[in-house]
Amino acid sequence: MSVFQRWSEGTQQRDAEAMINCLHADFTFIRHKSGATMNRAEMATMLRGFMGNPNVVVRSQRCLYENEEVLVEHSVMDFADGSSESVISFMRLRDGAIIETQTGATPMSS
Repeated sequence: MSVFQRWSEGTQQRDAEAMINCLHADFTFIRHKSGATMNRAEMATMLRGFMGNPNVVVRSQRCLYENEEVLVEHSVMDFADGSSESVISFMRLRDGAIIETQTGATPMSS
C-alpha cells in the first residue's frame, strides 16, 4: 500500500494513530506561514487534536504525484474556527514513511 493510501485512509477514518504511523522517526514539518518546524511528537499532538475535533474536516484529498522519494497531495481543510484553506503538501519520503512535510495554503472564502 502506498504512503498516500495509508495517509488518506487514516485521514478519512479520522484515525490519528494511523496517520502518525506514516511519519518517519526523524520527521519534520515546516509551517507554511512562519517557517517554524515541528518534530514527530509535536505533529502527533496536532494530528490527535485535529482528528479529535469534528469541526476539523479534510475534504477533496487527492494525490497529485507519488514515487519512492516524494508525495504531493492537495486537499481542502475546514478548521475549528470556521475557516477553510486549500492546502498543497509536499512530502519527502524515506523508508516508506514521510520524513518531511512542507505545505502551502490559500484561505478560501464562502
